[in-house]
Amino acid sequence: MAEDLFWSNIFRRVEKTELSTRDVLKTVPIFSDLTKRELKYLERILHKRTYRADEVVFRENEPGVGMYIIVSGKVNILLGKEHKLLALLSKGDFFGEMALLLESPRTATAQATEATELMGFFQPDLFHLLETRPKTGNKILHRLAQMLAERLKQLNIENRQLKLRLTQFTAESGTTR
Repeated sequence: MAEDLFWSNIFRRVEKTELSTRDVLKTVPIFSDLTKRELKYLERILHKRTYRADEVVFRENEPGVGMYIIVSGKVNILLGKEHKLLALLSKGDFFGEMALLLESPRTATAQATEATELMGFFQPDLFHLLETRPKTGNKILHRLAQMLAERLKQLNIENRQLKLRLTQFTAESGTTR
């Protein structure tokens, strides 16, 4: 089933076992360059949230305010009114990171599938870090930019492949656009 998902966490780096909060943070690419001291500070400013099975973390089209990291449990990322499953995320995975930079509506719904603990890192937290600890804030921004650029690169490759397949299909079926 995981192979059938439209979107998956292509940045997953380690197999998940019992990890401390700091270990979980180190698996998240945007925090991977932080020192132990920076990670310890970050742990103190994260917002811990718990969700029951089937509880919605956020809904598609709601304003985005930040990202979430899964400490335990599982979260489905769903699209549209029909709730098409885009991804099933678990411990150590993260989602919603574009909201750190954009104040725009969420592009999907996130819903816990079981009892789930999340850590939230929100846009005001990032802005506060940039003001009070600019070196740490800039490390996070740099890694976030790299991660989003990599995702854009992957989407461009997929888009090119889809266009090529569409062109081939059109040529084979003898239809024109």
